[in-house]
Amino acid sequence: MSDHRQPTADPATGMHDHSPELLALVDNVIDYSRRRLIFDDVPLDKPMPERELRRLAPGSITEEGIGSRRALAMFENVLAPACVSIDHPGYVAFIPSAPTKASVAFDLVVSASSVYGGSWLEGSGAIFAENEVLRMLANEFGMPESAGGVFVQGGTVGNLSALVTARDARRRALEAAGRDRPDRWIVICSEESHSSVRSAAEVMDVRVVTAEADASGRLHGDAVRPLLEEHGDAVFAVVGTAGSTNLGLVDGLASIAALKDEFDFWFHVDGAYGLAAALLPELRECFAGVEAADSVIVDPHKWLFAPFDACALIYRDPVAGRLAHTQKAGYLDTLEGDDWNPSDFAVQLTRRARGLPLWYSIATHGVGAYREAIRHGVTVAHAVADLIRARPELELVTEPELSVVAFRRVGWDASDYDRWSAQLLDDQLAFVTASSHRGQPITRFAVINPRTTVELLSEILDTMK
Repeated sequence: MSDHRQPTADPATGMHDHSPELLALVDNVIDYSRRRLIFDDVPLDKPMPERELRRLAPGSITEEGIGSRRALAMFENVLAPACVSIDHPGYVAFIPSAPTKASVAFDLVVSASSVYGGSWLEGSGAIFAENEVLRMLANEFGMPESAGGVFVQGGTVGNLSALVTARDARRRALEAAGRDRPDRWIVICSEESHSSVRSAAEVMDVRVVTAEADASGRLHGDAVRPLLEEHGDAVFAVVGTAGSTNLGLVDGLASIAALKDEFDFWFHVDGAYGLAAALLPELRECFAGVEAADSVIVDPHKWLFAPFDACALIYRDPVAGRLAHTQKAGYLDTLEGDDWNPSDFAVQLTRRARGLPLWYSIATHGVGAYREAIRHGVTVAHAVADLIRARPELELVTEPELSVVAFRRVGWDASDYDRWSAQLLDDQLAFVTASSHRGQPITRFAVINPRTTVELLSEILDTMK
């Protein structure tokens, strides 16, 4: 009788499972990963021109292969230094990411385990663990016990999937009521909504109608109401933002949610960046109304300290997501039934179990540690805002609400910000980029990394004198 544990040959490489070549390859990769994981002084690094990369890393793809050691050396010494390290404490541009060591380490386990996360039949253990995290988040957001969803690639896919579900639910409701579909569907959002909302609308061929935000940049129900009255059945969804990317502000979610008592629409909350702060009891009032949402997203690879790429998409009624997204094919018939198949809830079929690194990290450290890490970002952001107020050459664009601090250097134009940003990167002090608000150039600190300090950000401010 054959022993299935005997070494077999990898059909792609010809290497045997226990061959010296394969063992060396695995050891080298794990050694590099270990060194990078425990490295205290993370390099910031910076992008490199393509011509320079072609000079320093030529000929990596060949008929015979260059060998694992040389390929890894090329990555470590040339390719990796040409990438800005998102976990550097001076990375405060865009919305940073600062994954825990536990989540990054477990990401290796997920890949090594060859887990398929699209169906319960093939990945029930992984999906169960992911759903434990989704249940915890839904509880924190005040959503009902029936709520559930899926981890998808990122906020763009999360928003698209939620809006596809919203349109499908609205179509079914109109058909059940014997009413005609509109000539073109409409989604309402504000000018401060994330670009992915408009991108999703473009993909879906629906119209975006913009509601006017208030002077601070927040959307409220009184701006949404006249648009609902004007466009009627054509409106299938209203999108509120729980932490805008540019200014870090939370819309008046409760005032938007209150409109559902009078109008029939799907309320989606894009909390990709900021909704994680709802884990803080002292900030929950900022998110009042999220509990009434029909769907929400939050990106763990942002303020929940998970590696790229992960977005938690949660539906109040997951059945709506299943009705909109379940794919039909003969070979998928075996998946039909009551099992929780993540592929039924978003615009995806093939799926990595991308929620597992977050599950492992939360299971290891506890939710309380996450609350404290999120609180650090808020505390540092507000302390830095105080420093900005004290400097006559600087002024705040708006008072920070979460952990984004938007400000301007008096007298600077866009080219000044660009030169300053490039110099910071050349000096390997920080990665800070220019932005704009209402047509005027600004810059911003997005504070997420628990290793980002007031002292470091003060040093960056010193360079603006």
